Amino acid sequence: MSPPVSEGRGPARPPGQDRTLDALGLAGVPREEPLLYPGAWPRESGLLDGDRLLPLDRAVYEEGDGRVPVLAIGSNASPGQLRHKMAEFGIDSPIPMVRSRVTGLDIGVSAHVSRMGYVSASPVGAPGTVRELFVLWLDAEQLAVIDASEGVPMAGGNFDRVWLPAPDVRVEPGDGSVLAGAYAYVNRHGVLHDGTGAPRRHPGAQRPLITELLHGSARLRELFGTTPEEFSARARADRRLCDRGTRLFAEEERVTASGLERYVGSGPEDPFAGGRTPSADPTAPMP
Repeated sequence: MSPPVSEGRGPARPPGQDRTLDALGLAGVPREEPLLYPGAWPRESGLLDGDRLLPLDRAVYEEGDGRVPVLAIGSNASPGQLRHKMAEFGIDSPIPMVRSRVTGLDIGVSAHVSRMGYVSASPVGAPGTVRELFVLWLDAEQLAVIDASEGVPMAGGNFDRVWLPAPDVRVEPGDGSVLAGAYAYVNRHGVLHDGTGAPRRHPGAQRPLITELLHGSARLRELFGTTPEEFSARARADRRLCDRGTRLFAEEERVTASGLERYVGSGPEDPFAGGRTPSADPTAPMP
């Protein structure tokens, strides 16, 4: 399946002389425009350096390089969103983004309503399924920012960061190698199912997803309105309302397990123990 493209912005243009995110069609920020979620993904691997996506000269980083691989399932594969998250903490160090072939995962729908105003993506276990996803090679500060943005350090956060080892999940970055594993963010609430009990696949766009969710629940419409625009406007930054919506998913029995829960707490020790913890900062991103 092709990477998602931001609604109303068209596909990201192939590389040319101008490598700015705006020129490449990659500048959209779902945190500012929720219905753009998950944002536009690049067509190829690249190095996110400020507001530019530059050519990347390597696909894999070794342990001594001070970077760890993190699978981008939703908007973390959007350069515009990544730049926005890092800018909140004044971090402008480059981020390698490697388009990779991933076997054993699919992209499901998180069983929570985000305070950002959208319904986010979440990984689900899917043996034999092959997806083209991005691996972010993050240093200590960058990983701490993404952890905070997913609510990992928070008791009431929505995601746990887990280590998915090979061969359970096979990640091929395109240089002929297979990674020993990669980190991913697993939703603490579970994921939405498709009506049969199996995890539903995230459609890669908010309007059709929210429209279908609203259509299927009168109680959800009472809380969030009847259109995607109303849903996003009401949910945005309203923690209590989002919490009610999240509980409603469970009450209406729309939720199932992702199949990745067994990896929570079972991976290697924190690769950057003792590093910076942005969640303690008053400007920490809202999960």
